[in-house]
Amino acid sequence: MKKLFTLLAFLAVVMGAKAEWVEDYNIDYSTKENFPFYVMGYVPEWVDGVMTDFGANYRYATQADLDGDGDAKWKDGESSVGTAMAGTTEYQKVTGAGPYWHQYIVAADVPMELDGNYIVKVVVKASETVNANLQFGNWGSLKETGVTIPASEDFQEVEWEVSGCLFAGKGFICIQPGSSTATIEWKSLIVSHNQKAQRPTTWQEWLTSDGQPVIVETTSAAIPTYMGNAETPWGDLANVKFNDQENNYLICAWGKEKGVNLNENEGWDPFPATIEAEEGNESNHVFVVHGQPATTDGDPSAWDNQFWIQSPKNWKEGEQVKIHFRYRANRDGVKTNTQVHKQNPSDYKHWAAIGDITFNTTWQEFDQVVSWPNGAGDEGWSIAFNLNPEVKDAVDFYFDDLSWCSMKLDEGYFVAGSNPDTGLEYDFDNAIEFKEDGDMGGAPLFTATIGEKNAYVNQIMISTVRGNDASFKSNTLKPKNAIKNDPDDWNDYEPASLAKLNLPGSGIWKIYLVPEYSSMAFEMLEGEVKEAIDVVTNQTEIIVKGVERDDLSDTFNNETGERTGREEEGGTGEAWDNQFWFKANRTLAKGEVTHLKFSYKANKEAKTSTQCHGNPGAYMHWGAINDVNFTTDWQEFDQDFTVPAEADGMQTIAFNMAEIKEACDYEIKDVQWYLKDESLDEGKTWENLINATGTDNFWVKISAGTDPYQYEDATGISNIAAEKNAGSAMIFNLAGQRVDNGYKGIVVKSGKKVMMK
Repeated sequence: MKKLFTLLAFLAVVMGAKAEWVEDYNIDYSTKENFPFYVMGYVPEWVDGVMTDFGANYRYATQADLDGDGDAKWKDGESSVGTAMAGTTEYQKVTGAGPYWHQYIVAADVPMELDGNYIVKVVVKASETVNANLQFGNWGSLKETGVTIPASEDFQEVEWEVSGCLFAGKGFICIQPGSSTATIEWKSLIVSHNQKAQRPTTWQEWLTSDGQPVIVETTSAAIPTYMGNAETPWGDLANVKFNDQENNYLICAWGKEKGVNLNENEGWDPFPATIEAEEGNESNHVFVVHGQPATTDGDPSAWDNQFWIQSPKNWKEGEQVKIHFRYRANRDGVKTNTQVHKQNPSDYKHWAAIGDITFNTTWQEFDQVVSWPNGAGDEGWSIAFNLNPEVKDAVDFYFDDLSWCSMKLDEGYFVAGSNPDTGLEYDFDNAIEFKEDGDMGGAPLFTATIGEKNAYVNQIMISTVRGNDASFKSNTLKPKNAIKNDPDDWNDYEPASLAKLNLPGSGIWKIYLVPEYSSMAFEMLEGEVKEAIDVVTNQTEIIVKGVERDDLSDTFNNETGERTGREEEGGTGEAWDNQFWFKANRTLAKGEVTHLKFSYKANKEAKTSTQCHGNPGAYMHWGAINDVNFTTDWQEFDQDFTVPAEADGMQTIAFNMAEIKEACDYEIKDVQWYLKDESLDEGKTWENLINATGTDNFWVKISAGTDPYQYEDATGISNIAAEKNAGSAMIFNLAGQRVDNGYKGIVVKSGKKVMMK
């Protein structure tokens, strides 16, 4: 009976089991005493076990920052009305110069998978309805989603959906209420992801006593002795240096103790971890780092003492890895950070690995399946424990039973297809394997056919493994140029995570692959080839009335942390106080080549810097189309724009229109933004990224502390024509709404900000 049940379960998987929502993370805020996450300028307060956001009338800063010279220093009219705690750090609750645009993290160390679909359920209440932006992922790979927190007098469950996660690894969730002054109270949060049943998984154990992998069929099977249990002495390996790349991967545990193993540069190097008998259990041996007192000044002291779990191989972004170890220290509550390092221990690769690990005097066990994080692929070999981020005095750290497991998957070349137009979804379990089919230039040629009648495909993914969805996605291949329906057009390819290949038409496709030359070609056997379309020109005349900004703040937070080529004025203004955005009809992937063309002028000379954003206002990368210099004469911008790797998943190009201090009227018209393909005739494209008419693709923000909004011809604050028709006496609030002379607050009148009392 058991065998029959197992067979039925397996068939259900193979034939397409129904997807289920699987809980990944939950937090009950009442279990915390104060804000437990990274502070981003705002610190929600704990009121009777409820995490409370008191709105944009307040900001939070440490006393040292307020008394310093940075952006957080005191501003005119401000005072402290209380304090809030984040961990052990006290922040002053400041008011008097708001509303302050604000954001804060609501969840951290959330397991995330590339391209995953998630539900975020929160128990929350708000004093008024709040339209906010939700960021899901990690720095540089954030999925932006607009969400609503409905007004309510009682706590209610609110559900938000996040589709197409851009990050793999342990990520965070950030809420951006912006300039909303509503009070928001948070009770709990749950994250779940939509996952169909996977094939039964076989894990491959890497750390063995003879350096060879062992297949572990199930978690209950006996695991042979391996190096990670500290029972095998290092022997000759004890003399291997950390930078000996021919041998260092044979050592699964490395240590570093301040002042030990000194080098000629007055530093100290990693060494094969010390092995000692476990205290109170002399028959068992463990790895030990006898941490020495760390430097007390500056973050680098976090890695004065370190430990590494070294892998015998590198991993790819999004690849699923099963990691296990036991750990303890000789004192309680010692928090450590983890990073990804390259093959050489101490050769940094990526700032995040498996999250923070807190050591206690009792043994704890880490046993998790981890998606290898974005930015750590290809060169990422080891997990580094920075042992002194908080505790600087001497602490002994103990590790045991270290192991890495990777999934035992089908290896070769496989293709899966979909058709977003018809709703046909990927079936990675049944991805089609490429078969050898002759040769090409003396190298083996492989082919596969994807699609069938009534199930045409127009998008595919090609991977080097099969047997697990996340692993399939993290081991994909991506051609370097646009795909053509031509078996003689050989396209070089390279490894890439989550490479979804758009085909030039829906149908049945034959794919040719020559791995020895890293080349592929495509041929439609049946279906409809997509025809190139005309490039559209949106002739909307966009007029953005940038208001005069405040003096610049003391510091300018750019890649270098310096203010380059800009005056120091000591105010609160920033170049992004006035902004304009081109918003594409979809998110864009790194490496996509687009073309942007538009006409532009202003009523005075004005430089605008540009950035890559997700949604308007959701910063991703400091560089986009470089600076655009406006003059009083019409000019034409006509350039290619390739999406930078740092802006993978971007959707908008932002113009910072407060680079100059003075109020300025900017005009833009005749906009084209489309995918670029050199093989097409001039004026043709595969896809226009903006609409031919309307203003859906244009967004503006006027004045500091305001939120972006969609440009509309009737929006007075951004439309000179409307102001001219109605006369110069028209008055608008900072949301762009016309108001009368009885309005109280900051308004825009004749292009300038004034206070009406």
